[in-house]
Amino acid sequence: MSRIADVPYCAQRDDVIEAKLYNLWRRAKRRFTMPLRLPLLDYPGFVMILEAHDWVCADERQNDIPILAWVEFEDEGRDALHLPVKCKLNYYHFAASKVRAHSLELVQAELEKRLHDDNHMAC
Repeated sequence: MSRIADVPYCAQRDDVIEAKLYNLWRRAKRRFTMPLRLPLLDYPGFVMILEAHDWVCADERQNDIPILAWVEFEDEGRDALHLPVKCKLNYYHFAASKVRAHSLELVQAELEKRLHDDNHMAC
């Protein structure tokens, strides 16, 4: 069960995740144990917690209280791997929109690094 199941959100919006990032997450789910905690280095104390079905940007200094969460990915029957994936984005903090875009960039860079490093360790 997700860590955000019982946490009320302030707002929910439609969102899309670019195919490259979504596909990196799918690869990471096969390689690494979930949940996977990725530090968001440009936001001290913030982490992205990648779960089997949700992504949660949380403040680890405050007991992993959620800031943002990407949920309800519309990937059922997805066969066009180059297309973005629709989802819902939950806002838990009034200033969450300020970290949304850059946090995804940081997650993408960290996933690329970890998957690359894992590939080289397997050789």
